[in-house]
Order: sequence, then C-alpha cells, then structure tokens
Amino acid sequence: MNPVGWFEIAVADMERAIAFYEKTFNFTLQRHDMQGTDMAWFPVEKDVAYGATGTLIAGEGYVPGASSIMIYIGVESIDDVLARVPAEAIIEPKTDIGEFGIYAHILDSEGNKIGIHSH
Repeated sequence: MNPVGWFEIAVADMERAIAFYEKTFNFTLQRHDMQGTDMAWFPVEKDVAYGATGTLIAGEGYVPGASSIMIYIGVESIDDVLARVPAEAIIEPKTDIGEFGIYAHILDSEGNKIGIHSH
C-alpha cells in the first residue's frame, strides 16, 4: 500500500492554475464545487497500485507558496515537461539520482514549488 492517498495544492487563481497544470503535464483536470470549495481534480486510474491523486484547491484557508507541502508528479520525460515551463520557473534543474531516476523542481503559476520525477 502506498501511504499517500490524496494531496491538495493551494491556488489563488483556479483558471490560471488549471491552465498551467494542463499545459505543463498534458492532462485534463476535472473541476468540482465541493460545498463551496473550488477544486480541480487530477486524473486517476482506478485499480492501479502506484501513485496517489489529488486536487488543486481554492478557498478560505488555502494559501499557495513555495514553502508549502512538496509533491512530486510522475512524468514520462522530464525534458518534455521542462520544455513547457518558463525558464524562470525551473528552480532546480534536471538531476540524476541514479537507480531512483531523475527529478527537477519547478514553480507553478501560483508560486507553489512542485517536483517532477521520472524513472
């Protein structure tokens, strides 16, 4: 069992954040209103043992920022993702971590620091 079951990324501007994540990672987010809280859910494949899903979230008490929780989004090609991110948003370049793959850190459209990882 994977210990992470859900994540939330705080955003100030949901439209801008959805555009950033959809363009950068080439997937579609599903927007939902959960009792007055604006959310955009990441895609999920049921019956897959690896990984967790989560949401962009906007509302009272959700404050984005580079020192917020750190998550890593798995990608096929770090190079392809970094090519879709403005150069100034790449805060740690592609880094080889041996048998564990490759990672980089970027800032999203809301100022959150997120990791990207590939095997």
